[in-house]
Amino acid sequence: MTESTHTVTQKEAHSRHIVIGLSGGVDSSVTALLLKQQGLDVSAIFMKNWNEDDDGSYCPAEEDFADAQSIAAELNIPFHGVNFAPEYWDNVFAYFLSEYKAGRTPNPDILCNKEIKFKVFLEYALAQGAEKIATGHYARVKEENGEFFLLKGKDNNKDQSYFLYTLGQYPLSKTLFPVGELDKPEVRHLAEKFHLATWDKKDSTGICFIGERDFTKFLSQYLPAKPGDMVTPEGEIIGQHQGLMYHTLGQRKGLGIGGRKGDSGLPWFTAKKDLPKNQLIVVQGKDHPLLYSQTLNASNLHWVSGKAPLPPFQCLAKTRYRQPDQACTITSVTTNSKSTTQNAENTSSCVVEFDSPQFAVTPGQSVVFYQGEICLGGGVIDSCSQ
Repeated sequence: MTESTHTVTQKEAHSRHIVIGLSGGVDSSVTALLLKQQGLDVSAIFMKNWNEDDDGSYCPAEEDFADAQSIAAELNIPFHGVNFAPEYWDNVFAYFLSEYKAGRTPNPDILCNKEIKFKVFLEYALAQGAEKIATGHYARVKEENGEFFLLKGKDNNKDQSYFLYTLGQYPLSKTLFPVGELDKPEVRHLAEKFHLATWDKKDSTGICFIGERDFTKFLSQYLPAKPGDMVTPEGEIIGQHQGLMYHTLGQRKGLGIGGRKGDSGLPWFTAKKDLPKNQLIVVQGKDHPLLYSQTLNASNLHWVSGKAPLPPFQCLAKTRYRQPDQACTITSVTTNSKSTTQNAENTSSCVVEFDSPQFAVTPGQSVVFYQGEICLGGGVIDSCSQ
């Protein structure tokens, strides 16, 4: 496999227009720096994806915009902001709410990449005359004989390929990930060396439109809370929850039921949700069997190559970000006849069996498949079993 290089001749550079998504963070700042150093024709766009300023004390977009504007000025890069909030609301946030209402735990950052950054933003940039876009994601793209591969970032601690598995051949052919070749400390070192104002800026955490805000308070503004019982697997009521949507499987903190008389003294964990009864099923001890699953069903599959593997197919997978890769077998794949190679949605569902039981496999989250450093694709977890 040969890697397509980002280094170009001076003559080629001036003929290539790259539009970078400049977020105001250190990663996208260094992305812009690296592209400028190669002599490329670079311009930058700040994407505003959220209009609901429901908390006047929390407005990170203004600070991020100012930081992005400052970086563009330092690097002498044309810069402007674009409001994609309507598309974000329709294609990401509406799904986010519907999943929580259904008792699942979605990952909106994955959908944001698919629907906004590598669709709406990509289309916008290409319409502005760009040859490609660039972002500050820790991932890599390789090309071999006309086929594009999504690879993990060189920094295993920052690899973000998990959030990018929905990208098919077309967006990958139009995207650059310069910092994917670097470790995070190298990125900060470069930012400091070249006096970029964001060199020591704290990394953003949490869901992009929630950020540092209280999740329970935020979600309650859009979905009515429905309190109910916390019960053991045997049906004993041991507490009350304020809403199933506020809990995720495997959760330990925030249950408020520790120190009960007669219990084992082990911490309590969320094991399951009974939506019809509005009950939160909790168990004691991280080793409780109800917290583990060996088989899962996933749907809404995306394959980077545009082609599903033939089962039984052995590979590696992870069911949450930062989880070490787990050996598994894709035992069956159901084909969707409405597929296209461009969007890589050519299957509807699959069954995955892990070599060993997995902790807190969560419906609504994604299972992402790998062969070594190559991200093959993934899907949304529907259900799991022991």
